[in-house]
Amino acid sequence: MGALEILEARGFVRQCTHPDEVRSALASGTVTVYDGFDPTAPSLHVGNLFQIMALRNLQEQGHRVIALVGGGTARVGDPSGRTELRQMMTEEELARNSTALRSQLSKLLVLDGKRGLLLDNADWLMKLELIPFLRSIGSQFSVNHMLSFEAYKLRLERGLSFIELNYQVLQSYDFLELYRRYGCTLQLGGDDQWGNIVAGVDLVRRLESARVWGLTTPLLVTASGEKMGKTARGAVWLDPAMLSPFDYWQFWYNADDADVGTLLRVYTLLPLEEIGRLERLQGAEIREAKRILATEATALLHGAEEADRAARAATSMTGAVASDDLPTTLLGDPTPLKVALVMAGLARSHGDARRLVQGGGVKIDGARADDPERILDPGSFGRDGIVVRVGKARAVRLVSNVPKG
Repeated sequence: MGALEILEARGFVRQCTHPDEVRSALASGTVTVYDGFDPTAPSLHVGNLFQIMALRNLQEQGHRVIALVGGGTARVGDPSGRTELRQMMTEEELARNSTALRSQLSKLLVLDGKRGLLLDNADWLMKLELIPFLRSIGSQFSVNHMLSFEAYKLRLERGLSFIELNYQVLQSYDFLELYRRYGCTLQLGGDDQWGNIVAGVDLVRRLESARVWGLTTPLLVTASGEKMGKTARGAVWLDPAMLSPFDYWQFWYNADDADVGTLLRVYTLLPLEEIGRLERLQGAEIREAKRILATEATALLHGAEEADRAARAATSMTGAVASDDLPTTLLGDPTPLKVALVMAGLARSHGDARRLVQGGGVKIDGARADDPERILDPGSFGRDGIVVRVGKARAVRLVSNVPKG
């Protein structure tokens, strides 16, 4: 199975500018491929990890990867997927975030200068002179064509600033620089980046007469239709100071049964044959697949020792819980009932949880719950936790993630 076929089988391919050329290039030699990550937050999250794992799979197949920190483009702000202008960040915030992203990327990819490079586009974008850049690069872009892309169409309704209009030009210039400096011929990105990627491919092909390509990954959604990586508590961060390895492990273990196969293919490096076996497990056996998912995903980010520690902690906490075969959700902090219902998969949203409680459909240890804002304090849970039921058919046992002495 070739490198592109592996990406397709694992679910990383949504669109590709020249699929036959990409398939041939990846099969016939080493390709240099890049993906960019703007330092707009102090940590990457599991949505970014989707892109990183695509790079990781290509690196595992012998290709050279470039992880590009967008220290320059972050000063402009990508309008893709935004309904309003991004807040301008200070130089101190950008520097701090860039340092954090560089550290995280180095944990997940081999960035040794040979198999992989870690770069920052501020190194060339901050040195550009406006008039020469507009004459040589800006002249290659049609504003009418740029505005035909969905990212700009959406923003036009609310107002598109001139600085945002330049984002596509700068990202395209990144590809040109990476081609000229490092022979990079393939750009990866999320599907919301399709317009920017196509523009970069067109620019390099026009100015360098080069065979370069673009590939986008799909928007990953859960079986319930929600965007992957969003939880009742917010984004699932990769920084252990923002989300502990234990809570990270729990995020994967609490995945919907229907998502296990998809998540194993994307967020682990397990062989596809083994993943096929795991996703066919049914009933209580699916928990073993979820345990493997959680441990493998956590080991990739935090190391095998932290992953094993999280798995052992989960086992010790749930080992004494009543053996009634109820699914278990661990709670670490005092949490509103409406939030706990979403975390446990008993409600689709906070609004849905509120309606369930106010409609009298929620019981805690057999007693009807009347207040969706009621705080569930895991510190007061007994060793068996508490049982939360919605209607007659659905129930989850909530247990504390603080072991009882």
